[in-house]
Amino acid sequence: MAAPSRKEQQACWGARDEYWRCLDAHAEDAALCLRLRNSFEASCPQQWIKYFDKRRDYLKFKENFEAGQFQLSESTTNS
Repeated sequence: MAAPSRKEQQACWGARDEYWRCLDAHAEDAALCLRLRNSFEASCPQQWIKYFDKRRDYLKFKENFEAGQFQLSESTTNS
């Protein structure tokens, strides 16, 4: 697989950013962002999509943890 050109990278990152903004705005109903998800998938290599999805999950977890919104499960606290 050839590396994406700078223009392709910028298109991918732009599509990702639009999709993530939509998810932030519509956290309760991600289906509203389906069109942007499709654009994101069409603009980015599959490996990048997997990476960005994992990265977003991690960043949201970290944000919630730092805000004190993370609760340890009962099995974790009893270990």
